[in-house]
Amino acid sequence: MSLVFLAIGLVLCVEGLALALAPLRMEDLLRHLAEMPPERRRMFGLGALALGVVLVWAARALGG
Repeated sequence: MSLVFLAIGLVLCVEGLALALAPLRMEDLLRHLAEMPPERRRMFGLGALALGVVLVWAARALGG
């Protein structure tokens, strides 16, 4: 359970940092995402999900 809290905390830190340092850039990114076709967004999301799973697996395998 602590690993879940750690993961959520890390996501919130990264998201908060991005919003704090570059709010206008985030608006541009969201506008760009809204203009993308749904299938492309889905593939982007699945790629991010796969990368996240690999990173979590690697961190656990390395003793994290």
